[in-house]
Amino acid sequence: MTAERLANTFAVCAGFSACFQFALAGGAPWGRLTWGGKFPGRLPARMRIVAAFAAVLLLSFAVIVQVRTGVIATPWQPISRKLIWIVVAYGGLGAVANAITPSRWERIVWLPVVIALLVTSLLIATG
Repeated sequence: MTAERLANTFAVCAGFSACFQFALAGGAPWGRLTWGGKFPGRLPARMRIVAAFAAVLLLSFAVIVQVRTGVIATPWQPISRKLIWIVVAYGGLGAVANAITPSRWERIVWLPVVIALLVTSLLIATG
């Protein structure tokens, strides 16, 4: 798989996840699909802020991946060599968290997405 295809796969998965987080931040009643299902329905206000932050973070990671692979040519190319490892670490932590969550739905929906984020970012980081 080419670096550009890996970057685009990452961007689609991150974009999907960011849309979900923005929806949670906006009050979508999907709390059972996140945070181990601790907040069924709408998330409390403080967790909605966390969801908005997570969405922005995911979109930032997609930009880092695009820069790292040269899809987006910017002066940030040199720093992307280090930043990509933060993206990989996030994917690794997310994979572990979604694998051990008590929420069955979180494992079904988000574990494959986070594994895709991890694998694509790792391949880009080491490629």
